[in-house]
Amino acid sequence: MKTMVNGARAAWLVVGVSLLLAACGQDEEASQAGSETASSPPRPAQVMQIERQDIPLDKSYPSMLRSDDEVTLVARVTGFLEERHFEPGEMVEKGQLLYSIEPDMYEATVNQREADLQSARAELSRAQRDAERFERLLSQNSVSRQDYDQARAELGVAQASVAQAEAALASANLDLNYAQVQAPVSGMIGLSEINVGNLVSPGTELATITPLDPLEVRFQLPQRDAFELRRQLDNEERGADIRATLTLPGAGGDESGELVGRLDFLGSRVDSGTSTVQATATFDNPQATVLPGQFVRVSLEGLQRFDVFAVPEIAVTQGLMGPQVFVLDDENKARSRTVSLGELAGPWQILRDGLEEGERVIVGDPSGIEPGTDIEPRKFSGNAEDLVEDIEAEEQAEAEAQAEEAREVTEAGAAGGVDAPQGEGDENE
Repeated sequence: MKTMVNGARAAWLVVGVSLLLAACGQDEEASQAGSETASSPPRPAQVMQIERQDIPLDKSYPSMLRSDDEVTLVARVTGFLEERHFEPGEMVEKGQLLYSIEPDMYEATVNQREADLQSARAELSRAQRDAERFERLLSQNSVSRQDYDQARAELGVAQASVAQAEAALASANLDLNYAQVQAPVSGMIGLSEINVGNLVSPGTELATITPLDPLEVRFQLPQRDAFELRRQLDNEERGADIRATLTLPGAGGDESGELVGRLDFLGSRVDSGTSTVQATATFDNPQATVLPGQFVRVSLEGLQRFDVFAVPEIAVTQGLMGPQVFVLDDENKARSRTVSLGELAGPWQILRDGLEEGERVIVGDPSGIEPGTDIEPRKFSGNAEDLVEDIEAEEQAEAEAQAEEAREVTEAGAAGGVDAPQGEGDENE
């Protein structure tokens, strides 16, 4: 019993000494940490001096492809569809023969109208001779004035008959041309709506021809984008840099998924319902890479915001009063500054308010920076994309290092767990 009490006292004594040592160690670590904090060197960070600049925008708009010259063929004469001269889905050229609608019947009508015209011209020739004869006889007082007037009237009727016959022949030729349906434009022809042998009449739809090169897109611009674009287009130097690119959803970024075109039209009024302005762009499509009716996104390259303040997006953090950036004072200490955000332009964040020209802004990774932190300013290259890539690479390297350290700790723990039972076995022996 005494032995058990002495053992318990010894155990409590060991625990007390351990706690005392641990407390002393914590005090020493805290003192050391405070000393390190007080004497920590300035943190290096890239810094840019704020000045107004022109920032390129990365804007894209949803739209749908359309063929501006698409044509629906319709019959213009009545008759039976005798022949189809194409295969659905093939490319046809302008002027190519596509359908024949009883051309023999209309050709016979043309022949009849030609004969009528010849008859009318013969009658006109006779009436002209009679009129001339009666005019001479009248001068000799051999015929009455009434006979002469009758001859002149018959001449007028003959002339009208010739004009009527010519018009009838022209109409017959038109019907003959309409009986041979030709392609009014070049493009891809669709399925035939009417089978050969069916009776068609004026207005009957036959097929649709869709030109595939070029194609047009119509899209809506927010009114501010439209105003800035109009302002840029009015400047010849700035407007010459604007071009349109078309990207297909799911194209994966390969070259076949992008077409380069030109901006053709920018509307002159704002839609009161959507507060947008309509624009159109045209894209060459020689390989029929895209088809009308596809939903795509149109990007305008060269569109800019002029004379604005902007910082790399990564420099903006969220503070108690809203979005903020860190600026440097005269002593190179970080100070938070609440800002008003504008548009996001790729890796750049446009600022509407909160900064003044000439101030220095920390544009590197702001994590760990607090008001009052000493900063060692380093020059910013001006390339926001490279800055973001460098920070992402650093974060990835740090994450990989932490993962490697965790793996080593796990392996060490697993090895220790395997060796423990062997040690216990030796002690028991």
